Amino acid sequence: MFPAFNQIFTAENVFYLFKGALLSLLIAAISLLIGLLLGILGASGKRSKHAVPRAIANFYVEVIRGTPLLLQILIIFSVIPSIYTAMTGGVLRINVYYIGIIAMSINSGAYQTELIRSGINGVDRGQWEACETLGLTNKQMMRFVILPQAFKRIVPPVISEFITLIKDSSLISTIGAVELLKGAQVLGTEYYDVMSPYVLAAIFYLIMTISISFVGRYVEKRLSASD
Repeated sequence: MFPAFNQIFTAENVFYLFKGALLSLLIAAISLLIGLLLGILGASGKRSKHAVPRAIANFYVEVIRGTPLLLQILIIFSVIPSIYTAMTGGVLRINVYYIGIIAMSINSGAYQTELIRSGINGVDRGQWEACETLGLTNKQMMRFVILPQAFKRIVPPVISEFITLIKDSSLISTIGAVELLKGAQVLGTEYYDVMSPYVLAAIFYLIMTISISFVGRYVEKRLSASD
């Protein structure tokens, strides 16, 4: 069933895939953090009293959530350099790993915008009224009262978003980035057996996602106990 499994399952090849797994994890972690910042900005825009920030935030969320991540990656990889060449006559080359991080961060930011907005809206109305009674400014209210409570609500879905990003990092293999999936494809081509390296890659993905899920459940339990 797996004709080259014994040849592929060597310390050197496993370590090669392990490096790919670490790269996938790193790209996902960076994208999550940048996406969190974009999500905070997006949630602030959607909650703004002014029409322009609200319109920009709504447009961003609807466009990004309404189109596939793979398409967004390909637009940054192909379309933006083509537009740059047409406008300037020059050549724009972007590192494929940067493209992956940019696309995944923008994509994650749109989803985290809704997570953060929902978390803020989920804070009991009495907390808002108490802050107004105490005369806290909007900035003080958000920093010291609302956001700490909203944080407990958004931690579980943010961890789920991290798991999604780890799996979605495989999409950047389409533009030549050698992460975990691409590493498995390279080994498959070398040994003329795609099943064996794909099975090993699946094991690495499962180890990462199950471990993060376990940590997420632990954090959620600790946060619930502190209520």
